[in-house]
Amino acid sequence: MLGLSRLRDSFAYTPRTLALVWRSSKAASLALGLLTLAAAVLPLGVAYVGKAIMDAVVARDGRAALVWVSVELGLVAALSLVQRGLSLTRQLLGARLSIDIHALILGKALSLDLLHFEDPEFYDQLTRARREASSRPAAVVTESFSLVQNLITLAGYAALLVGFSGLAVLALVLAAVPATVAEARFSGAAFRLRNWRSPETRRLNYLEHVLANDGHAKEVKLFGLGPMFLERYKALSASFYREDKALAVRRAGWAFGLSLLATAAFYGCYGAMALGAAAGRLSLGEMVLYVASFRQGQQAFQAVLAGVGGMYEHNLYMSNLFQYLNIPTSAPAAALPAAAGADARASEGRGGAALPAGEAAPAPAGDAAAGERGVRFEGVGFRYAGQSRWALRDVDLHIPAGESLALVGHNGAGKTTFIKLLTRLYEPTEGRILLDGKDLRAWDPGALRRRIGVVFQDFNRYQLRLRENVGLGSVDHLEDEARIALAAARGGADEVVAAVPGGLDAQLGRWFKEGVELSGGQWQKIALARAFMREEADILVLDEPTAALDAEAEHAVFERFRSLARGRTTIVISHRFPTVRMADRILVLDGGRIVEEGTHDELVARGQRYARMFALQAEGYL
Repeated sequence: MLGLSRLRDSFAYTPRTLALVWRSSKAASLALGLLTLAAAVLPLGVAYVGKAIMDAVVARDGRAALVWVSVELGLVAALSLVQRGLSLTRQLLGARLSIDIHALILGKALSLDLLHFEDPEFYDQLTRARREASSRPAAVVTESFSLVQNLITLAGYAALLVGFSGLAVLALVLAAVPATVAEARFSGAAFRLRNWRSPETRRLNYLEHVLANDGHAKEVKLFGLGPMFLERYKALSASFYREDKALAVRRAGWAFGLSLLATAAFYGCYGAMALGAAAGRLSLGEMVLYVASFRQGQQAFQAVLAGVGGMYEHNLYMSNLFQYLNIPTSAPAAALPAAAGADARASEGRGGAALPAGEAAPAPAGDAAAGERGVRFEGVGFRYAGQSRWALRDVDLHIPAGESLALVGHNGAGKTTFIKLLTRLYEPTEGRILLDGKDLRAWDPGALRRRIGVVFQDFNRYQLRLRENVGLGSVDHLEDEARIALAAARGGADEVVAAVPGGLDAQLGRWFKEGVELSGGQWQKIALARAFMREEADILVLDEPTAALDAEAEHAVFERFRSLARGRTTIVISHRFPTVRMADRILVLDGGRIVEEGTHDELVARGQRYARMFALQAEGYL
């Protein structure tokens, strides 16, 4: 049962892998199949011709011998050409497949939710899927075709050997089995070892990243962290080496010992054939044919069994890839009630249209609450997977269209989680969020996010040209020079454009040649400009993106922001109260709950949490 189970597991993912290969390159797949068939048949012809040459020599028929030698030359030349063709086809197919598999992995990553990327177990899965993704799918294909090739060749040699002795065929089969079983066991052990240490592999990669990345170089040098991290890297690498060495030594020892069985079987049959030829029961040509058939048949059978073992190992690794590709993603809009889906489609139709300054998007129709404009949180709670503490709880809130809202609270109070729920980077654990009276889950994600412009505190610093760093705020307008220039001016990045060599065409960052590194404040202006690229957005969110600016510069940014965003819904997170007090309404979050709300003057007058926070910050400026 164990053998049948292992055999079944050896080919569990082969059909899906072959389907990937066929989609990747039909022509190369067909060429591989035809060349494999030719490579399987030609060695049989060479072996038979070898017998004919020997018989002609024994008969002293020189002309026939030369004819057969010429035939063998043609067969060997054809076999060499086929083998070269196989090598080239495998190389090209492997390269094409590697590109497609990595694109598949990255495409899947794009479809996953933000929560996946905050889960260490997901990163282990991703590491396992990406590991050897370049080679394993191609290896499955190569091994599959080689298996067919060796089976055909083996069948031919077995048919030839039956003329000598059925026992020789039995010896051919049985002698190679123990080594193959052992190899399959070691393949499984190697797979389990690598899967088990996926978290440590990520740790090793992280240490390498810290030691060789510009983002860490300053602190690594300043605090003298290099030797410590390097020692950790060496120690972890050494532990991997010890584990791999122990497995490799055991594997090689067993392989050598068990391979002697196959060698003994060959020479036993060789001796019997030699005795038969000496006694006159076999012609010299037949002896040569049978010896070649046994030797080549034994190699073909060992290749078949090794191929099954290899397929077992390859399919174990392919299971990692397909398990990753099978990670469930959020339900699409079509899975929601029909009315909601219709509203989502209606909203999508207007999602990409630019809005005039100061004008918000119209509300979709078809629901009892559709007349309500703005954002509504109804009993919203959110808890991270595996956590008992709620990041947000019991949030009931209406943000009318066009209102300016500020969120304040200590770190970890739930402010950024609030924004991620609004932008549907997270789904609420309980309750629901509505935009213009419709559940966010009813909106097409693309249409929803086109209505929202966001700048997070940890915004990205793309190692691209300045114009691209701004233009990525609206990919559809990446080539719109006027729109990029206007967005840069609105975000205050026109000063950066004027200051750096090359202007909008300047390469930013130090990763590539002639790159210009910006200050923290300059990068933040680029990020703000990126948000202003989204002219159609009627909800604008700033999540502490100006933390690196001084208080005066931040105040100027928000003054500009408030002026440009007039008539749109704005949500601002900031620790600086001169900025916060500009908002129409302020929410104070603590422990994931709304504990206060009102205008700045109202909250100061109440003398509670907000007033204490304001007083403490005011003292810092005295």
